[in-house]
Amino acid sequence: MRTVYAVSGGVSKFAKARPDKTFPALVKEAYDYMLSDIGLEHPQFYEIVDGSVVSYFSDHFARQLMAGIMVQDYLGLLPKPSHRVEGGGATGGLCFQEAYKSVASGDMDVVLAMGFENMSHVNTWKGNEFIALASDTSFDYPVGGFYSGYYAMMVTRHMKEFGTTVEQLAHVSVKNHMNAYYNPYSQKRQKLTIQDVRNAPMVAWPLTRLDICVMSDGAAVVLLASEEGLAKLEKASGKRLPRVKVAAIGRGTDAMRMSDRPHQSYEDFYRYNALPNEMDDDSRAYYKELWDRGFRYPGVHSFRAGRMASKQAYERAGITNPPEEIDFVELHDAYTSSEIQTYEDMGLCRYGEGGPFAASGKAFMPTVDYGLDLPEPSKVPVNPSGGLIACGHPVGATGLMQAVFAIWQLQHRVKDHFGSDTLQVPDAKRGAIHSHAGTGTYVTVSILEREG
Repeated sequence: MRTVYAVSGGVSKFAKARPDKTFPALVKEAYDYMLSDIGLEHPQFYEIVDGSVVSYFSDHFARQLMAGIMVQDYLGLLPKPSHRVEGGGATGGLCFQEAYKSVASGDMDVVLAMGFENMSHVNTWKGNEFIALASDTSFDYPVGGFYSGYYAMMVTRHMKEFGTTVEQLAHVSVKNHMNAYYNPYSQKRQKLTIQDVRNAPMVAWPLTRLDICVMSDGAAVVLLASEEGLAKLEKASGKRLPRVKVAAIGRGTDAMRMSDRPHQSYEDFYRYNALPNEMDDDSRAYYKELWDRGFRYPGVHSFRAGRMASKQAYERAGITNPPEEIDFVELHDAYTSSEIQTYEDMGLCRYGEGGPFAASGKAFMPTVDYGLDLPEPSKVPVNPSGGLIACGHPVGATGLMQAVFAIWQLQHRVKDHFGSDTLQVPDAKRGAIHSHAGTGTYVTVSILEREG
């Protein structure tokens, strides 16, 4: 496969509602930003780009079938090739990876990945109903299957199994909201305390409104290129563009219905699911003790698809110890609880240790004052952008938004885009982006690395 570079990207301002713009215009806002960043005008870019991939989650929100081709038309990219991808909350992550594959395979040299969602045309209750259609409509949905209920069930099991606390959940919310405070593109720029999170209106115990992401209007685009494509872009712009390589991609899947997810033995976990940094004697003894007291994997407290996506991406990127070899993660935190669960799936800590990891300080930025007494220094900042909870979750754009922020981190250009270097991860060399659908039915993990 060919080397693929993440050249540039752009995001629109995320907001609860953007009545000023239609969805194609939101994408153009992000597209124009990307063009400005690489120093090209549209006619020059049109001559170079080979095609695009477009992502949006729901025809219901757009109230429009084939919305992707409307974006292609609005941007003036006709008649070049394009197609739409959809995969629930992982839609943007899948879009990024499909664009990657177009370049890696040799089919195209320069590909534009574009994603959007315009969720404000419906009331919140109706939006939640649309989102719930991503559950099994014959089994889960008829018995009140809204996602806040699913995730509340998962985290209560996590709490029973591992002793996870509501204060640990609240640490995630405080962290991500405070990060978003310094991100001018974010939807919710708030400084919160643990008590603020716990005093917020309860949605589904133990999850309050501040534990849950919000519906958003927004768009994001990412430009991917081969070495040959990068040379064409640089020749047209007259400048050298920073090298950020897509080192690896990984994907995983799981059963739509959580009740269908199997339990594995201790032996099978180590045969199929354990990561290289879980192979030491201490980890083996730790997991044996969990199994001896009744723990089963994946159960309803772990995302097997997330573990599989991580495992595949790590193997392809040559990563054997994620917390030591990854400098930051942009992670799909639709709920504070799912961020904690995903720490474990991605091997940032062991299963059962996500709660203490969340409150330890290891996932926090070293450059931000959170007003918390954190016992340990920053190690792997998670969601320096603010994540879905605070930056926003316009579903089809979200995975691409993560990629844009990761590119800026690895280019060491956060200050150029945010107006401040507060959210710049010091000396960032490698980052991971993680996109997640449903209750963990599709998950993507992509590894990006700085070159030179």
